[in-house]
Amino acid sequence: MRKRFLLIEKNRAVEFFKKETVLCAALFLAVLSAFFVPPDAAYAEYMDYRTLAILFCLMCVMAGLRKTGVFAFIAGKLLERVKCGQSLVFILVFLCFFFSMFITNDVALITFIPFTFTVLELLGEEQKQKLILPVVAMQTIAANLGSMLLPTGNPQNLYLYGKSELSIGRFVLLMLPYTLLSFLLLFVWSMRVGKTAHRGPILGKEEFLRPKAYPLTMYLGLFFLCLLAVGRILPWQAVFAAVFFIVLVADRHVFAEVDYSLLITFAGFFVFIGNLGRISAFRDFVQSILIGRETYVSVFASQIISNVPAALLLSGFSDRYSELIVGTNLGGLGTLIASMASLISYKYIAAKEGKRKGSYLGLFTAGNICFLAVLLILYYMIKTMAQR
Repeated sequence: MRKRFLLIEKNRAVEFFKKETVLCAALFLAVLSAFFVPPDAAYAEYMDYRTLAILFCLMCVMAGLRKTGVFAFIAGKLLERVKCGQSLVFILVFLCFFFSMFITNDVALITFIPFTFTVLELLGEEQKQKLILPVVAMQTIAANLGSMLLPTGNPQNLYLYGKSELSIGRFVLLMLPYTLLSFLLLFVWSMRVGKTAHRGPILGKEEFLRPKAYPLTMYLGLFFLCLLAVGRILPWQAVFAAVFFIVLVADRHVFAEVDYSLLITFAGFFVFIGNLGRISAFRDFVQSILIGRETYVSVFASQIISNVPAALLLSGFSDRYSELIVGTNLGGLGTLIASMASLISYKYIAAKEGKRKGSYLGLFTAGNICFLAVLLILYYMIKTMAQR
């Protein structure tokens, strides 16, 4: 009995590590660094409480909005007007692109990838088999690229935006050229894929459930408060208190939908980075590699540890935040783990199209490399012109 219990616990531990690899790494590094810098009062200063609070609020609000069904409702209404395969692919891809700017890349994928499977099944098995891999690959890339335009698009943007103290306008202008080029590349790709799709009417007059006005209005109001906190118009402490107590009273089940592992991951990396910053030899070594090469180092680091940990780590050794913002956003392209949001799509493909997950991974990686190469060329051109 004891051996069986230990085996079950071991399996659970292995599954937890596979599921939360980044979290485990963050906690391990935090504990390891504590041996070199024993815990003291300075540990409390490591935490970026503003980022943690706003991220918690946004996750609560997005979970609530997703529960109302408003995103699926909007998508359904758009699809009612579809007349050809190109329009269908375009809408499915750019739903992820534009929604990710406001609801984060992972929420966009959690919402629209299952929706895409449902929609493509209406076309029949042959059309679904033809479209599902390229469409999901494009949606994943679209979510990662669309999310880079605004601070609310992904966790590393929210964190680096807070550190940089850029205005919203300057942040948008910084990322706008890359977003526009990404839109153009995705448009061309989606049109090419759409040519192979069904050419008749795609969907009939389907009924899509209209979200209830009360929770939708409440969560939209809370989202507006979050935006005011992101833009530093309202104090984050007040917004955090408002979101917490309103959700607690009106819809406390939403708290179960919050990704607490991400919050703990942030906290773990804050401790690790804070401790490394107090080890002068290590700090000098990292800075010698990083300074002047922030964007390229961010892209490279993201391929190995993903872009959120890369942003947290590298921001501890350089204050050139604009370069880090560009680098960690472009760094979300490349390997499957470059952006952890990409794993959401891969898990759906593995579950629904297990025999073709290798084909998906190949298509996804090739697309990512192409997009990353083109956007890095754009970065080089912008940097060269700025230096003249």
